[in-house]
Amino acid sequence: MRRVLTIPALLVLVIIAAGCTKDPVSRLNTDETRLFITNHDSTVNFTGFKTFKVSDSVAIISNDHQRKKTRDSYDSLVIAAITTQMKSRGYTQVSNEDKPDLGINVSQIINSYTGLVDYGNYYNSYYDYWDPYSWGYAGYGYYSPFVGTYQVNEGVLSVDMFDLKDAAAYTKIKSIWNGVIRGEGIFNSSSVGQNVKALFEQSSYIHP
Repeated sequence: MRRVLTIPALLVLVIIAAGCTKDPVSRLNTDETRLFITNHDSTVNFTGFKTFKVSDSVAIISNDHQRKKTRDSYDSLVIAAITTQMKSRGYTQVSNEDKPDLGINVSQIINSYTGLVDYGNYYNSYYDYWDPYSWGYAGYGYYSPFVGTYQVNEGVLSVDMFDLKDAAAYTKIKSIWNGVIRGEGIFNSSSVGQNVKALFEQSSYIHP
């Protein structure tokens, strides 16, 4: 399991110079506060997948574990941006009836969390939202072979990719990639395209 953490170059320079300034982070603009974290199952060969489908709604997950599905203008932009990136990599978008190889879910995790540690537990906790029936696998759950940690102070956008091609051989749908965006302004519509693009740019192994 590999984690990639991208920190803007200016942020690195500011941290180095921290001893000379009282509050260097306050000098960063909105774009420079963003962090992009990606995880993937290193045993998976992404060239084995050809088709995909993005969930038509977004999960809103809060501290008290209240969950709901939404599809507002921002959600639509995120789904469209992910679709664009997948197509640009050479994958073909299909419907559930055509049995996509890859399923992609999007979540907004809101409020304060101190460590979202075990991805396996994470998927189990939100099983009620991520309905496997939407991928054509009623009665299935989700699982992830990797563990990661990150702290959420206000909110993150999380994109999760699942292996549907081999789901029939298991009792759970396997997570093979996760991308997380943190920082100021991540829920602004104007930044959606560049944010999603950044996740995929540091995940060059995603291609058929």
